[in-house]
Amino acid sequence: MTGVKICGLKTVDDVDKVNRYLPEYVGFVFANTRRFVTDEQACDMKKRLDKRIRAVGVFVDEPIGHVISLCRRGIIDCVQLHGDESEEYIRKVKEETDTVVIKATKVQSARQVTERMSEAADFMLFDTYKKGELGGTGVRFPLEVLQESLDVMAQNGRAVKPFFLAGGLDASNVREVLGRLGCYCVDVSTGVETDGVKDEEKIRMFIEQVRAV
Repeated sequence: MTGVKICGLKTVDDVDKVNRYLPEYVGFVFANTRRFVTDEQACDMKKRLDKRIRAVGVFVDEPIGHVISLCRRGIIDCVQLHGDESEEYIRKVKEETDTVVIKATKVQSARQVTERMSEAADFMLFDTYKKGELGGTGVRFPLEVLQESLDVMAQNGRAVKPFFLAGGLDASNVREVLGRLGCYCVDVSTGVETDGVKDEEKIRMFIEQVRAV
């Protein structure tokens, strides 16, 4: 069954909303975006979060000591990297914390996707490219580009890691997307918001659509 990640939680009220529908993952963003949260905010949310849901910390070229600290303090259960973090950086996080690492890349071309595949990470995450944006753009990318890259890798005998799929997903399109391109987990933020705030009804509808596939 495809998992669900609700990203960009900012308040304990957001946590209460997701707790009622139990996605597999939620995301706390520690990068400089409108969804940024402090360590203290994330700690408060993690205490409130249902134990069955894993908290993912989202970072962009963050000093590794901060990432390791959040893992060791139990504030996050997984690490998601959106910057230019090296394979050595990823291995160091895993060695120091025994934490799952997700390496994100923004889809621009099949060649770029293939070249940016991480060997050290446990999962990949594919998102829409938009200059100057970390993610959460609410815009989809052409699925054909990613499919072409995955096909080439398979033909060349390269293992394709399980991956998270993000970029412009919402309750109206996620079933169609999953029908075209299977993935380990779908990642949504803007698609379950109204006026920049997590919308409980949209969260419910999104998760129901994924579960129905």
